[in-house]
Amino acid sequence: MIESLLVANRGEIARRIIRTAKRLGIRAIAVYSEADADLPFVAEADEAVLIGPPNPAQSYRNVEAILAAAKATGAQAIHPGYGFLSENAEFARTVESSGLIWVGPGADAITAMGDKINARNLMAAAGVPVAPGTTDPAADLDAAVTAAAEIGYPVMVKAAAGGGGMGMGVAVDEAALRTEYGKVRAFAERMFGDGSVLIERYFPRVRHVEVQILGLADGRVVALGERECSVQRRNQKLVEESPSPAVSPELRSRLLAAAVRAGEAVGYRNAGTVECLLDPTSGEFFFLEMNTRLQVEHPVTEYVYGVDLVEEQLRVASGLAPTFDPDALTPRGHAIELRINAEDPKRFLPGPGVIRTWVEPTGAGVRVDSGYIEGNTVTPFYDSLLAKLIISGATRDEVLERAKAAVAAFQIEGPKNNVPFFAELLENDEFLSGTYDTGIVSRMR
Repeated sequence: MIESLLVANRGEIARRIIRTAKRLGIRAIAVYSEADADLPFVAEADEAVLIGPPNPAQSYRNVEAILAAAKATGAQAIHPGYGFLSENAEFARTVESSGLIWVGPGADAITAMGDKINARNLMAAAGVPVAPGTTDPAADLDAAVTAAAEIGYPVMVKAAAGGGGMGMGVAVDEAALRTEYGKVRAFAERMFGDGSVLIERYFPRVRHVEVQILGLADGRVVALGERECSVQRRNQKLVEESPSPAVSPELRSRLLAAAVRAGEAVGYRNAGTVECLLDPTSGEFFFLEMNTRLQVEHPVTEYVYGVDLVEEQLRVASGLAPTFDPDALTPRGHAIELRINAEDPKRFLPGPGVIRTWVEPTGAGVRVDSGYIEGNTVTPFYDSLLAKLIISGATRDEVLERAKAAVAAFQIEGPKNNVPFFAELLENDEFLSGTYDTGIVSRMR
């Protein structure tokens, strides 16, 4: 097993990784920016290194500073968490060429799945269903118009190099396409340094379902069930649950088999997620993208399958067998995760500030993965995620009742936060029935 681990991230995910590393007897090393010096993950690490000012480009995305910290502390491996450099193939290559262990998929797999068009084409060749769309970037507006006419409106205009719900627009007709194409292309060039755009069929009423995969050290790829991720704002997830209320045993079998084929097609190792769009009426599903990293929502899978995914990541990176029997994976119970963000509960606009009160809920089936404690300052430099409230139980109904009590008990004063939104959601008939789709938040607003 790896003996020392540098966590190249911050907040709740750094704290989460540090917790597992220390349980396994691994020396946990944190890196932090000037803005994060007082956060819990810094204090909880065995060692912590200041790597730069608040700007992520000068700290958490600063490859030279991170590698210098690894060298100075004698780190044996680097875990990138999610976001920042986690899906940067060049960073993964640099880590390994520096003689360090990269706790994640290989750089080639990251590259292969990082471009949405290339990923779609690879998946289609592997027999994974993909939505109707372009097989090459729409080189200009005329090409986009031609493609959309062939696919049929409405269409999704997507940045090929995008991720995290960013760089997407919906066009219901040619006039809208002409506007959205220019907006998405400009955004993609500015944010990702790549203006490539793909055109894909848009499904107005659809569910977002993903499959957790794990590429083992022996070369096998296994699937650890699916997660429902349809409660979203601005194409970004707010709630995830496992198993999905929309997935039957027969559909689950097809979903998981397709996800395993997706991983095998790129020789996948370590943790990853195959994201799909699901038509709940027909039972058809289509490959959306693959996230070549640990997901924010991994705890719901951990509860349902009884595994610590961070531990499994570390075991794969160390060349060790998993703690579970890959041929006997059995889901049990239900779990839901609510993303507690520093944003107002109506328009979901960021609301940083000093946390004056922070009281986490407790009780049976309640887990809180938080990045902050009372007295910390939520700054505007990073993602608005404050904590993840994870609720588990024997049945979905039990989990929903526990979630209502936990949300009512979660007290946060200072920064704006979306806890009131979750109280509203947990009284929503559409959500409670499990029949919701990706439009549920917009219908609530």
